[in-house]
Amino acid sequence: MKRIAILASGEGTNAEAIARYFENNPDVEVSLLICNRKAAGVFERMRPFGVESHYFPKAEWVDNGAANVLQLFAEHHIDLVVLAGFLAIIPDPLIRAYEGRMINIHPSLLPKFGGVGMYGSNVHRAVLDAGEKESGITIHQISSVVDGGEIVFQARCAVEPDDTPDTLAARVHVLEHTHFPRVVAELLAAQ
Repeated sequence: MKRIAILASGEGTNAEAIARYFENNPDVEVSLLICNRKAAGVFERMRPFGVESHYFPKAEWVDNGAANVLQLFAEHHIDLVVLAGFLAIIPDPLIRAYEGRMINIHPSLLPKFGGVGMYGSNVHRAVLDAGEKESGITIHQISSVVDGGEIVFQARCAVEPDDTPDTLAARVHVLEHTHFPRVVAELLAAQ
């Protein structure tokens, strides 16, 4: 059996989409949820799936290089780490331990509109301010450079003339929920 750990910071719609996708798959289990925000909505979204959930505040990531997270991953025999709206920098020890087995989803067509501070509505606003004609999603490997890892998959959508950050975000979310679980499945199958 392949085991997934999901890292998320917010409402958890992508985490939920992944859990739902694998809900009846006997070969894949969403084993862990790690969150760095105590009151994040992702905890409630994941509850119906019975996923073991843990809160690790920012200090846990910064002060000890996520040693406790690494220990949990080892105990659960995690095969793939999936960042689904995780808004914290991943420490180098964790990146090294899961090199090639840790992915992130980003709400733009990287390398455009990536890096520190580029998440959520910040990204969509930047896309609109730049006058882009298209946007989309990028699923990429995690590296020590924020949003700089190898691109695994991209999907595109049009930017409409009357778009706001919210309307663009809605179309990008459709791409995320459609493609992210499938790409996770493909990566697990290739391991």
